[in-house]
Amino acid sequence: MADLIRSLKEALCRRVDHMHGSMCDLSDRIHKNPELGLEEHKAAGWLATALRESGFDVERGIGGLETAFRGVSRIGSGGPVACLILEYDALPVLGHACGHNVSGVASLSAAIALRETMLEHSVDGTIVALGTPAEESCAGKVTLIEAGLLEDVDYSMMAHMYHRNEAAPVFLALDAPTFTFTGKPAHAAGAPHMGVNALNAVRLTFAGIDALRQHVQDDARIHGIITEGGDAPNVVPERSSANVFTRAIERAYLDEVTECVKNCARGAALATGAELEITSFERSTDNLVTNAKLIDLFKKNWIEFATDINETGPPVGSTDMGNVSHVVPSIHPMLALAPEGTPLHTREFAASAGSKQAHDVLAVAAKALGMTALDVAVSPDVLDQA
Repeated sequence: MADLIRSLKEALCRRVDHMHGSMCDLSDRIHKNPELGLEEHKAAGWLATALRESGFDVERGIGGLETAFRGVSRIGSGGPVACLILEYDALPVLGHACGHNVSGVASLSAAIALRETMLEHSVDGTIVALGTPAEESCAGKVTLIEAGLLEDVDYSMMAHMYHRNEAAPVFLALDAPTFTFTGKPAHAAGAPHMGVNALNAVRLTFAGIDALRQHVQDDARIHGIITEGGDAPNVVPERSSANVFTRAIERAYLDEVTECVKNCARGAALATGAELEITSFERSTDNLVTNAKLIDLFKKNWIEFATDINETGPPVGSTDMGNVSHVVPSIHPMLALAPEGTPLHTREFAASAGSKQAHDVLAVAAKALGMTALDVAVSPDVLDQA
């Protein structure tokens, strides 16, 4: 069995190397044409076309998302269903400062090489390449989960880019409440007593949040901005609003924190007399649960290409891959794309995502993901353990 697995993995790596030039070209093309969430028409088209040309049955516009797609290839009969996740959205102004051009194409390369290897060696199984838009803004994976597009999947994988190698990164659960206060306008000098100041309600909300920070666990994060604060300094602000992110390692605790933050806003409304409306400006996401068995397999493959693998580190941020990990066994390792200490969501990281190092990491990610899928395909008991 060991000789068979080694032979399969060597064949997969040769296929990744064979198409490496075209995959790097595609990654660079996406990098040079950054598109925001739900607007990734070029990237989604290029990725879906590459899957179709490689023998996958591709459906686009799935789950009600125009730039989402799903490529499926069934080989033989039975076998596990592996889902490789593709991300490809960019950030406003900064472009691909999260490296989704690299991670998305790495999953694509792994899926294609895996299909060809399994076909040639008659390994049963199904490969799903799931194109998931808007990770940075609208949590597209949550919409796809609700549409049932992961119901037939046994496990999922992707590799994200970072400034160091981490096998089990910490991603926080996230809520995104919007607080909109409506007061009563009046002349700020001539009749201030006749007004209800909505901006004061927002200010008191942030004052309450600042006090709340003393009494939350260390993993909790609360941060926000005022998005609307009035129209003119001589008019008592009639309307004011704020967008706030709340985060914590565990969803259950985050629910408590978010409710406390909402109470800060409710108290501000009561204190000022303004009316309060609470909505959300983004979908909520859950904390990432790294599957121990799958990441152990991934690390054994990854170590062939990486000399330094850290188990985990400080919280990275939040991702809708967390929601996926609560539905099916999942891994989301981070691979070093930029010099250590280079933060995500910066111009420096965006530059690294279009560099020679990005090409090297793309190949490593594709090989390690594909090799891990082969481990599962040839050993069904592995999936039971996962």
